[in-house]
Amino acid sequence: MIFTTHIFVITLLSLLLLGQLPAVRRSARMQNALLLLGSYAFYIGTDARMALLLLVATAASYALALGTERLLRRDRLRAASWLTTLGVTAAVGLLLVFKYLDFFAQSVAGLLSALGLQTDWTTLNLVLPLGLSFYTFKLISYIVEVHRERLAAERDFVKFAAYVAFFPTIAAGPIDRPAPFLAQLSQPRTLTGQKVVSALRMILWGMFMKVCIADLLSPATDQLWAHIDQRRAADLWMGFLLYPIQMYADFSGYSAMAIGTGRLLGLSVAQNFNCPFLARNVAEYWRRWHMSLTSWITDYVFMPLNLRWRDYGKAGMCCAIVVNLVVIGLWHGDSWTYALFGLYHGLLFVPLVVSGSFMRRSRLTATEGGLPKGADLRKMLQTYLLVGIGFLIFRAPDLATLCHYAESLFQTSAFAMPHMDGYRYGYLLFIVAALAMEWVRRNEECALDFRGNGLMKHRWARWATYYIMLLSIYLCSGGAQTDFIYTQF
Repeated sequence: MIFTTHIFVITLLSLLLLGQLPAVRRSARMQNALLLLGSYAFYIGTDARMALLLLVATAASYALALGTERLLRRDRLRAASWLTTLGVTAAVGLLLVFKYLDFFAQSVAGLLSALGLQTDWTTLNLVLPLGLSFYTFKLISYIVEVHRERLAAERDFVKFAAYVAFFPTIAAGPIDRPAPFLAQLSQPRTLTGQKVVSALRMILWGMFMKVCIADLLSPATDQLWAHIDQRRAADLWMGFLLYPIQMYADFSGYSAMAIGTGRLLGLSVAQNFNCPFLARNVAEYWRRWHMSLTSWITDYVFMPLNLRWRDYGKAGMCCAIVVNLVVIGLWHGDSWTYALFGLYHGLLFVPLVVSGSFMRRSRLTATEGGLPKGADLRKMLQTYLLVGIGFLIFRAPDLATLCHYAESLFQTSAFAMPHMDGYRYGYLLFIVAALAMEWVRRNEECALDFRGNGLMKHRWARWATYYIMLLSIYLCSGGAQTDFIYTQF
């Protein structure tokens, strides 16, 4: 797990200690220089082969943005557009080469083989650079925002490079937008007691979600997919229902720890999750899930397409949404299942657009007993099942395995009690506790934000909760540890 590696811990502690030096505390430039050095030290220690690629991509985007701004000031709009197109194309090209070239090579080799032509290669065995999908999106948004004149091109290369390489988020996000993050880097950051408490809460919550839920579910899920033929339908249904929770605990756990770590360094990181399993339809789900990616794709893919196809009314909007979701699916990697995942979610939006409920929003309210209202709960369960089908597509290594898994769900053994082989019974308690805490604190940034009335207003209750979570993390950490799922993307 990235947050417990020696290089991450050493980097973080070094920055925290050096950041307390009087000269550093007064100077944003020195803080940025330290942050940049620390971020590259972490990146080199994790993926040294690709550190030069990160530096070159950063420098190229920095120069292109300056050139674009200069051309815009001279009213050379066409030349500025060409320069912006070059920068975006280069960034997208990095993704195409490192994430999809192997896929194209395999597809071509398969096609030639079907035609009776033999090839000496089936894959190019390219190494995917750590965090490529995340930092290229940062670069694209920066170049586009400068071209749109919503953001001034950054003159301070150290500040810009620190934004791109920010080590808590470079491996798996969230994807911070350039304007708010660069604005934070322009001022000296001070670490207050309130920030430390808030940061530690986020880190504790993230570790609990990762270690006590995601890591407990991971071995059983892997065994299930590796031996589908040997599993009864009841076991496959269990995996179907639990995998969305595993994904959420894993990815939201990373995001919470990244946000907490950034806060320790005096920086606010974009929120990435907002209780997605409380969503009552798929549109609301995507407003709560992987929010930094969803909003990024919406701004730079959906909005231009929707504007271009607005004359086609709801049909144009549906097409824009489907393309938007397919792009999100393909962003995850070079597999037809990812494209199908995006297409599936895109089609789920169609009835929402047609009925006019796509943009409709309402606040979640509880009954007098503090529970969700019956209608809301029914919609949440329906949405969870629809999302679960999407995750079944997402998890499948290929289309053949996906079809085999789906067919196996409808055997007569579906009505038997599932075997719990590989699962630890404690995960049920942890899942219920996590979802209950998120429901109770659904309007707060973190489930451990105990401000307000109720039992948690008492200090002893809060600290008892913290100690129980720490003990649970300690007891569960003795098992198999897995890296975060989204670092592979």
